[in-house]
Amino acid sequence: MLGGAGILLGVAAVPAQAAEVSYKTECIPPAISGLPAVQGTTKVEITAPAEAKVGDEVTITWKFTQAASKNPDVLDLDANTVKPTGTLKAGGAQTADIAMEGPRTNPAIPKNSDMKLSDMTGRLKLTAAGDVTLTPDAYNINVSKPISTDTKCTPKEAVNPSATIKVTSGGGSGGTPTPTPTPTPTPTSTSPSGSATPSPSGSGTDGGADTGGSGGQTDFTGKEVSVPYACKTPIGDKNATSAVQINARKSGGSFDLTVQFKASVMDSPADIPADSVKPSMEVVLGGADKGTVHVEGPTNSAPIKSGDPIAIPDLKGTYKPGATGSSTLSPGVLTVMALGTTTTCTPTKSEVSLTLDTSEQANGASGGGSSGSGSGSAGTSSSGGLAETGSDSHGALKALGLVAGTVVLLGGAVFTFMPGRRTR
Repeated sequence: MLGGAGILLGVAAVPAQAAEVSYKTECIPPAISGLPAVQGTTKVEITAPAEAKVGDEVTITWKFTQAASKNPDVLDLDANTVKPTGTLKAGGAQTADIAMEGPRTNPAIPKNSDMKLSDMTGRLKLTAAGDVTLTPDAYNINVSKPISTDTKCTPKEAVNPSATIKVTSGGGSGGTPTPTPTPTPTPTSTSPSGSATPSPSGSGTDGGADTGGSGGQTDFTGKEVSVPYACKTPIGDKNATSAVQINARKSGGSFDLTVQFKASVMDSPADIPADSVKPSMEVVLGGADKGTVHVEGPTNSAPIKSGDPIAIPDLKGTYKPGATGSSTLSPGVLTVMALGTTTTCTPTKSEVSLTLDTSEQANGASGGGSSGSGSGSAGTSSSGGLAETGSDSHGALKALGLVAGTVVLLGGAVFTFMPGRRTR
């Protein structure tokens, strides 16, 4: 008798083991990644009680046997950084959208390997007798590091039910439903087009320098030049154009340089941590002088929230001339360090922004000689030593100064869970 009772109790308590259901899925990566939508297949198993009564509140489990995407060969995902949320459709005798949520628990996920998503759970209060079907619908994948990003995955075909609950009338506890979680929304900020529109310069002329003693000109304003960049990023090659202006202030025989990027104002497409983005450039010397001058900006001192303006600092450095004569300064290779990755943008065509009359200084940029071009070779460094880096405070511009550099780089760093297909 005890054995028989045990068997009967076991049968009553066994939940319905749902058959696996698969469906074609489209996943939309974060806007800042610059990647196209990914087509894949999701495989899901829904587990729920086989039978219940009207008034019961049942717990339902969504298990991913296969996500529609893989972690590409960009970054390894740390343990406990991935969190799934989704919607389960109830149909038949009762219709409802059931919010599903999984914990942020996952093993470390190496590059180019299958995604490991935790099981999601949700609760449904049964209100009508009959067969209630359970069908998986859209889901969202949130990755918390290096910055928080979301990818939304939606079915691209009709999905078959994965489980059915037979609901009988009467009884039930009628308990209070447990609040259901709300999936994290995907940032909606618009990603950059890859091309910045130059803004008016204010001067638009080259500056001439005083090579003599005191009483000469000390401030020199360069002209704004449009620079096309070819950028190598963690997610592939990108082309972009930005307007750049080089200004100088004479200090003894040297010049303190300030490089400004001119572009339209934009908002941050995602949350960016403090001290995570640092730009620098090699200003190319030409004319009488040759070599490069290193200029750099500080990292962002405070986090930048999604939707807030991006403040891009001026790049600063000190130019110590290595030759006497008329020397030119042109924008050169731009480097952006962010979140442990590097993007390098090389000008495909460079134009002189500033011309200075210089006097050779000891241990200057390169020594005598002429490049013969008047503008130098963009992105190419000579054997001369780099100039010292200044430490003046910066004036921030609320603009996308680095164009493809910062934002494309961030896209490569944060979009870490889609297949390895990349935009070229």
